[in-house]
Amino acid sequence: MDEPRPLFLNVSKSVLGRAWVDRLDAAASRTAAAISQRSQLPEILARIVAARGVSIDEAEAYLQPTIRELMPDPSSLADMDALADRLATAIVALEPIALFGDYDVDGAASVALMTRYLRHFGLTPQVHIPDRIFEGYGPNTGAIDRLAEAGATLLITLDCGTTSDGPIAHARDRGLDVLVIDHHLSDAELPLANALVNPNRPDDISGLGYLCAAGVTFMVLVATNRLLRQRGVAGLPELMQWADLVALATVCDVVPLKGLNRAFVARGLEMARTGRNRGIGALSLASRISGPLNPYHLGFLIGPRINAGGRIGDAALGAKLLSLDDEQQALIIAARLNELNAERQRIEIEAVEEAARAAEAEIGDGEGPPVLVLASANWHPGVAGLVAARIREKFERPTFAIALAPDGTGTGSGRSMPGVDLGSAVIAAVESGIAAKGGGHAMAAGVTLKSGQLGPFRAHLAETLGENIALARAATALQIDAALSARGGTVDFVREIERAGPFGSGNPQPVFVFPSHRARFPEVVGAGGHVRFTLASGDGARLKGIAFRAAGTALGEALLGADTPLHLAGTLSLDHYQGREEVQFRVIDAAIPREI
Repeated sequence: MDEPRPLFLNVSKSVLGRAWVDRLDAAASRTAAAISQRSQLPEILARIVAARGVSIDEAEAYLQPTIRELMPDPSSLADMDALADRLATAIVALEPIALFGDYDVDGAASVALMTRYLRHFGLTPQVHIPDRIFEGYGPNTGAIDRLAEAGATLLITLDCGTTSDGPIAHARDRGLDVLVIDHHLSDAELPLANALVNPNRPDDISGLGYLCAAGVTFMVLVATNRLLRQRGVAGLPELMQWADLVALATVCDVVPLKGLNRAFVARGLEMARTGRNRGIGALSLASRISGPLNPYHLGFLIGPRINAGGRIGDAALGAKLLSLDDEQQALIIAARLNELNAERQRIEIEAVEEAARAAEAEIGDGEGPPVLVLASANWHPGVAGLVAARIREKFERPTFAIALAPDGTGTGSGRSMPGVDLGSAVIAAVESGIAAKGGGHAMAAGVTLKSGQLGPFRAHLAETLGENIALARAATALQIDAALSARGGTVDFVREIERAGPFGSGNPQPVFVFPSHRARFPEVVGAGGHVRFTLASGDGARLKGIAFRAAGTALGEALLGADTPLHLAGTLSLDHYQGREEVQFRVIDAAIPREI
């Protein structure tokens, strides 16, 4: 049994109702001390590394992840050799190829990767990204027919296809060979494709199930390059030039930043900062990003703009933009995606407000259901996933948001929490006839419901996931990496801890506590209700502070309240504004100091 971690600063209940605990248990603390001594690392950096499960021997490699060192043999993935062989044969023969991708960032990046690779050999593939509302997720027979009639003989699905038995059988009947490159969870039977590479298929033992589709696609290209080299093909492309696309997809698909994924993001950010990809560069300009690109920029500024096309506009815009080399065209498409994103934000705000009211009514004064399944005829299907994410964050439980059609059918998305596998639960619902269509992965899933299935689906999720959700919610203590003072939160310090990055899902950004500091000059800013303040210590040191979407919450009330000392917990980042580099503190919780 794991030993309990001690309370941090004796905080058993913060203003948000959470206990604060040391992220390191006694064993990890000893590992941290050993890492610091052997590798000559600062104590806090060693604590951050050890707290993420890194051993003494792994520490130096962890701080310098490289794709070349961490890339496994692509042949370890089931069906990889067959898929690479078929793709290499098509390239040598200059065969007409069609690509079918998903409408999110991962799908767009995967399609752009494959498009750029094929283009290097003189091939111009047909590309089809389905309309989210009219076609839905994954291959469909109508689109396949059009691709076949336009001359394609090989169909490659990217970030989709694993559960598309019928459409893939139809494609084979039309004379197309089909290659599936995906990462979503599969059901019991795999479609009869010529080859299907997916680290989450039941018989795959590669251990690479944490990759997004673009990561899997990159490995396909490594395997294909190797095969083409063996066949004497010269002038093969340098794949590292496209690592920025893999980094973008890895961050935006919220897959764990561990192993090869950390290397993809680290190397990909280096490539993205060069501006070589015209699409990423144009979106950086549209997003008004200043300073070097970082994971936050990818996940919260660039990614949502790409997704906006698939949510409420032209689903093909993202893949097209990421595939472009023409700067002027890239700027035009980026401007359009920026407009769509602004419209998406307006639609989302209205839907979230309605969903929050529905959730509060459903929960009432008690504990409420373990999973929130909310539905409305007022919601645009394209923002369902965003609504689910906001409600999941607010009410700390997995949430589905379902957009209802006039005939009572519904399409929607769900967002989960660590330790609760939403994708498997949805697949089980489809297999049991409780849902018409659906799938996904542990943290996110999509579902289509027929009229009358909403109630049974809600009951299925509660029964299937209730126990795991209770355990996950019981483990919601805020884990703290270290205590710090405002004077210690320097630019050099932030750069030092960023050596343990890139941070994100599976490699959490370090959380620091500033004991007995004050939130001076607080004010509510922005449409999202952010609280901006100055973090002040007793010795006169100052840091910029912000609490996102905190207005109207217990955290916001604490920051906007009396000017008294608080224990403030949050993360540090570098903010670039008008050529200046400053440290910004993002507060995520607060506690009232008390005697220990």
